[in-house]
Amino acid sequence: MSRPMDQIDNSSTKPLQTEHHGQMSSRRSQSDVRLENCESEARRDLPNSLTASQHGPVTLLRLSRPAKRNALDDATIAGIEFFFSDPPQQTRAIILHGEGKHFSAGADLSTVTDASAPVSVRRSQSWYRAFDGIENGRVPVVAVLHGGVIGGGLELAAAAHIRVAERSAFYALPESTRGIFVGGGGAVRIPRLIGTTRMIDMMLTGRTYSAEEGLSLGFSQYLVDDGHGLAKAIELAERIATNTVLSNFAIVQALPRIARSDPEGGFLLESLMAAITVGDDEAKERVNAFFEKRVAKVAHPSGESER
Repeated sequence: MSRPMDQIDNSSTKPLQTEHHGQMSSRRSQSDVRLENCESEARRDLPNSLTASQHGPVTLLRLSRPAKRNALDDATIAGIEFFFSDPPQQTRAIILHGEGKHFSAGADLSTVTDASAPVSVRRSQSWYRAFDGIENGRVPVVAVLHGGVIGGGLELAAAAHIRVAERSAFYALPESTRGIFVGGGGAVRIPRLIGTTRMIDMMLTGRTYSAEEGLSLGFSQYLVDDGHGLAKAIELAERIATNTVLSNFAIVQALPRIARSDPEGGFLLESLMAAITVGDDEAKERVNAFFEKRVAKVAHPSGESER
């Protein structure tokens, strides 16, 4: 069961770490992005299984339990909930990634095998709160996937708005082989990505999908070579951070709700969000800059023409 952060043993917590490097090059590989020698910010204690760092408007949260393949225990889930409930004020985008050979092997089964039904329900509810803070937080979240994205790790990844997969990534839902069921929101979020029948197939047969297959199915939106996932995520996050705060908020908050609503309700919510965003002072300045030709037009991906 999730515990409030002030109830977690202080010996297993550490402060948020920050770096100030200005703009980060998208050419750097994951191994080139250094998170050491960071300036501490003592007001944000996290469990040892999580490490946070600041890069201008982009905040990185790393799963730091590689010896356990970044398995998610109660302290880690509580830390995720705590972090996403109030990210650093300057944050315009968040990157979620994993240390070691795997993104996450899912729930730490050593903490769930002897749990009673009421305890298991409360544990699931703590996962729901934590992952809801990712999906419905105030800023967009980019997840970097490599190695195993398994069970609860896939449920965690599904809560992010953008997923960048390295070629080593693979996806699995082995809960049925353990005699258990998904309990971290996967039954709701994963079918939105790949469809209910594919999720049923994964759970009944133990089928796994490669990174290449995952790209076509919807597990990820981007596929890069091994070691380049974090650099790609930083490139995307920095691009996201240049959008207006209100526009990003509308995209991550309203768009999923519109997609799940009936058409009439969706049209109404869309019109309201359009009216709110266009009235934003920063949006007005950007539209004026476009009309005054102070910004470039949208170009074709090939660069051959403008629209």
